[in-house]
Amino acid sequence: MIKTEPAYRKALEKLKEDKVFIEKQKKTLQEMGLTGEQVEKALQPAISFHEQLKEEVAYYERIKRGEFDTMINLHQLGKTLIAYRIYTGLSQQELAARLGVSPSQVSRDERNEYYGATLERLQQVMEAMRMVSKTEIQSGDLLLA
Repeated sequence: MIKTEPAYRKALEKLKEDKVFIEKQKKTLQEMGLTGEQVEKALQPAISFHEQLKEEVAYYERIKRGEFDTMINLHQLGKTLIAYRIYTGLSQQELAARLGVSPSQVSRDERNEYYGATLERLQQVMEAMRMVSKTEIQSGDLLLA
């Protein structure tokens, strides 16, 4: 998951580089006499990494616009906290200052997507970002529909 603007810019540059690399490799493999199927099979790992990075870039761009996924039963809460920080334009360093912790602590928390954090800790992070969440209780049967 892309968590900072510099990482986003680096990912965009990597996408450009990967595209050039894949095209160059494709041409080289074709010149070696490989069949289309062999070329595709040889390039599949590079293409898969490229597609995964494209998805991460697209997700980062969505959250920058404030388009968040629905959270069910607090699944993905950590990812949502990170997304909200990015959306508000708050850096990890600024969040750390608001929380009174080191920037490395925020970086660690985000790297682990707040896994294992207490509810009190999560509430502190939300308050530091002036984030408000709304919880709606529904029957589990509605999720199956």
